[in-house]
Amino acid sequence: MSDNPDKVLLVNKPLHWTSFDVVNKLRYKLKIKKIGHAGTLDPLATGLLILCTGKMTKRIEEFQGLEKEYTGKFILGQTTPSFDLETTPTNPVDLSEIQHSHIHHAAVKFVGDIQQTPPLYSAIKIDGKRAYEYARKGEAKVLKQRTVHISEFEITSVQLPVVVFRVVCSKGTYIRSLARDFGEALGVGAYLSELCRTRIGKFKLTDALTIEEIE
Repeated sequence: MSDNPDKVLLVNKPLHWTSFDVVNKLRYKLKIKKIGHAGTLDPLATGLLILCTGKMTKRIEEFQGLEKEYTGKFILGQTTPSFDLETTPTNPVDLSEIQHSHIHHAAVKFVGDIQQTPPLYSAIKIDGKRAYEYARKGEAKVLKQRTVHISEFEITSVQLPVVVFRVVCSKGTYIRSLARDFGEALGVGAYLSELCRTRIGKFKLTDALTIEEIE
């Protein structure tokens, strides 16, 4: 890296790693001090993470603002406090009345500009503390709704209770919140069980390196 320390690196973030784990790993491996990521992925998510080194760190905010694409799975009929598998799902409810047409119709409602409340289990700051710090202590806090844009929401497969999807969305969109709201729209609840970021702007997961390949 010493001959050209100014790079944009595409990394396939492994499951259970934090985005900072990846940054710290590459800082050590590449022996470079100035490195950062352009958009956090939750530990339970996988997929494309953009890392910038040297002078390219000045473009982090630009990359963070780019459109994102995700694929993943919702589990219908159950909910969790974190809207994903960080917390334990509730007892399942009956899905016998849910038809495939209901699921596809519900997805259409979320295309365009929508109001979304971020999960309390998130890194958003409230009074100087991360929201998840309150959540893990069982303290109830109210997060403000925000406007986000979903340009595509495609249901690619349904095998109840599992719904497989693809979403193209704006910066600031929480797919976990989309899972919660999608379940509420169907009247049965839902949580996010898998998530993979496949694209950020023109950058694609297919061009990313795994941690093992970097090593």
